Amino acid sequence: MKRREFVVKSSLATAAVATSTSVLGNINRFRGANETVNVGVIGTGDRGSGLTPFINQIDKFNVIACCDTLPFRLENGMSKVKGKAEGYTDYRKLLDNPNVDAVLIATPFNTHSKIAMDALDAGKHVYCEKTMAKGYDGIQHLAGKVKSSSKIFQTGHQYHSSRLYSHVVNMIKNGTIGKITAFECQWNRNGNWRRPVPSPELERAVNWRMYREFSGGLAAELCSHQLDFANWVTESTPEKVMGMGGVDYWKDGRETYDNIHLLYSYPNGVKATFTCLTSNSMDDYKIKVMGDKGTIILDYVKAWFYPEGKNNKEMGEVDGVSGATVKWDEGKGYPLNIDHEDPSKQALYDFRESIVNNTEPISNITTGANAAICVQMGLDAMYNEEIVHWKTLPNV
Repeated sequence: MKRREFVVKSSLATAAVATSTSVLGNINRFRGANETVNVGVIGTGDRGSGLTPFINQIDKFNVIACCDTLPFRLENGMSKVKGKAEGYTDYRKLLDNPNVDAVLIATPFNTHSKIAMDALDAGKHVYCEKTMAKGYDGIQHLAGKVKSSSKIFQTGHQYHSSRLYSHVVNMIKNGTIGKITAFECQWNRNGNWRRPVPSPELERAVNWRMYREFSGGLAAELCSHQLDFANWVTESTPEKVMGMGGVDYWKDGRETYDNIHLLYSYPNGVKATFTCLTSNSMDDYKIKVMGDKGTIILDYVKAWFYPEGKNNKEMGEVDGVSGATVKWDEGKGYPLNIDHEDPSKQALYDFRESIVNNTEPISNITTGANAAICVQMGLDAMYNEEIVHWKTLPNV
C-alpha cells in the first residue's frame, strides 16, 4: 500500500478499541500490561520491513527477531529494527525462540495458513497479514486452529482499526446515507507491479505475486481490504459473485491478472463492484458507499459526505463533526475531519492491546476468513468464468 503523509494526532495513539470483548477472562492474561511484548517478523519484504518502524514507535512493543529466506531481504528487515534482533532463514527456528511472544506474518500468500498454525502451536500470538489464507482448505484449517487456541489472532485488514473508517461505519449504521444500495470500489495503479530481481533464478521468489501457485493477485493483495469493508458495513457476506479479468497489458509471462472487475451481490439487493487496474491510476484508491439519502466517499485517510437532493452550501455540522463551518469540497462533498493515526500503526497498537488485555481483535479470525472466502470466490469466478455462490466452511 502506498503511504500517505498526513498529520498524526498523538492523542489517539493510546486510544483503546471500545468494542473489544474478553476472550478468556483473566485466566490467560499476558504477564502484565507494563511488560514488553516481543515480536518476531516472519517475511521481511516490503510489507514486513515497512511495518517494523511502526512497531518501533509503540511503547513496550519490540521486534527482537526477523526471518526471511532471501538474505538481502533479511538484511533489509534487520536494518529497520530498533535495537538488536536475531536473524533467521527458517521460521521454525524463530518460533523456537522462547523470548518471542508474538509473530507478524508478512510472507507470500500461499504460506500464511501453515506458518500461522505452526506459530499458534508454538504458543505465539499471531498478526497475519491479509489476505488471511489461500484456498478454502487453508481458510478452514486455520480457522479451526485459531478457535482451538487461547492465543490472540489478528488479521491485517488495518482499516478495521482506523478511527476514520470506524466513524464512517457508525455514520452509515446510524442512517446518515439511508438505505444502502451499492458500493463502488477501486484500487488503480499505473505500473507493472514487479519487484527488481537480483538474479534470474529468484524471479518466482521475488515476484511471487505474479504466479497463481503463490498468489491471489490483485484480488488478494488489494481488493481484500475493500471486500472486508463491505462485509463490515453490511454486517453480512455476499451471496454470489461474477467477474472478469485478464493479462491484457503487461505481456511479461505473469499468470495473475493485470486487471480485474468483480461484482458481488449482497443480501437485500446491495451490489458491490471492485475494480483494480495496473495500467491507469486515475483516482487511485476509492470507496463509494451509496444510499438513498447520500453517499460517503473514502480514500486512504480522508472521507467526504455527499447528501442527496441538497444544493452545495456551507454547514455548521456534519454528523456530529462540529466546530468551524464545514465547506463543500468541490466534486466530493462535505469533508469529515476525524483525527486518526496511520491505520497500519493503529492496527499494530491494537494488536498489542489485545495481547496484554486478552481481548478479541476487531479484525479477527471470523472477519479475516470471510474476506478470504470472498477473495477465493472472486478468483474462481474469473478463472472459471462462472457465477460463484457463497461457500459456507466449517469453523468459520
